[in-house]
Amino acid sequence: MGIIIWIVFGGLVGWVASMIMKTDAQQGIVLNVIVGIIGAVVGGWLMSLFGESGVGGFNMYSFLVALLGAVVLIWVVKALRR
Repeated sequence: MGIIIWIVFGGLVGWVASMIMKTDAQQGIVLNVIVGIIGAVVGGWLMSLFGESGVGGFNMYSFLVALLGAVVLIWVVKALRR
């Protein structure tokens, strides 16, 4: 995927993950993009532990994998801040 697609994809995933974890008011658009991109990497790594593929394009499976990673990332950050 091109860099623009990663930014758009990361922004969407980060925004949905921040709404699920109720941190949307604390995060801006830049942090949503960063969380989404890192979440895609984390989600891909988690799925590889189960023998599945990670993020492979702009599709629903990749969105769900990235969303899983982003939610885990936000959860870990919230746990460490407490």
